[in-house]
Amino acid sequence: MRCERCEGELDRRFRFCPWCSAPQRLKLVAHFRGDPLIERLPVGLRVSRYLVGRRHVRLSIWDDERAVAAIALEEREAGRLASFLAVGEPGRRRRFRDGVRVSAIALRRELSRR
Repeated sequence: MRCERCEGELDRRFRFCPWCSAPQRLKLVAHFRGDPLIERLPVGLRVSRYLVGRRHVRLSIWDDERAVAAIALEEREAGRLASFLAVGEPGRRRRFRDGVRVSAIALRRELSRR
């Protein structure tokens, strides 16, 4: 694997490039709690959107403090999931997209300061 900034060779496990210190795993993370009236155990969903390297979305189901299942979705499938969840709520998808855009702009500014 190569660093996107300096193109130095690095191991896939590295979170930062050992040559230029560039982050290798930029991601946005959100946590969602299960419905307590339906779920018997404290359970939650963690959604991570990876922004560097192979862009994808990872969904993981958490039981208290550990992941019990996970799946990675390609960008296209993540878009289909977003469309499915947005059905019936016209402004929700636009508000979510605008929120992600604002977060991405803030993240870019932060990275450019380094």
